[in-house]
Amino acid sequence: MATVNDFEELAIYKKSRELAKLVYEITRQGDFCYDTRFVQQIRASVGSVSDNIAEGFERQWNKEFIYFLYISKGSCGELRSQINRAYDVGFISDNIYNQLYSECRKLSVGILNMINSLKTSNVKGTRNYVP
Repeated sequence: MATVNDFEELAIYKKSRELAKLVYEITRQGDFCYDTRFVQQIRASVGSVSDNIAEGFERQWNKEFIYFLYISKGSCGELRSQINRAYDVGFISDNIYNQLYSECRKLSVGILNMINSLKTSNVKGTRNYVP
């Protein structure tokens, strides 16, 4: 059993930060940057992914952590929908779309894997257990 002291150590949190950097980068480019409402919305979604991982972890109990991980996973789904929309309206290329979509799916699976591991764990506090 590994000990985790900070949410920044979690692989899913690290991946969420990487995805946020990509989203911020693409929303600064081309016509995308002129759709300020959409930019705010997609940035809020990607931020919600990491923010809910952090908030759930800081609650220190698996039951609460799992709850916030589900919210984080939901935000991943919202982000995926926005990535689809950005592609459909021509804000992002095929390559960028495939990269963002793939990273978002991987992160969603990683979050679900952590949820499932926490559900089957006998350890009650998140600071002492990482699957």
